[in-house]
Amino acid sequence: MSARTDSRKDPGGEKYKQRAVLLRVLVYVFVTHFIAGFITLLFYLGQHAPK
Repeated sequence: MSARTDSRKDPGGEKYKQRAVLLRVLVYVFVTHFIAGFITLLFYLGQHAPK
């Protein structure tokens, strides 16, 4: 066994933290765009609803 730890699996490692931040940013961007698209869809449907 090697004394060196795998930085991808080490919760305190720098690469692990960078991956966690990247994943968090991607999730936030995706969720924000999804919510914005849903709100835009609601406005579009409301505008074209029979009155």
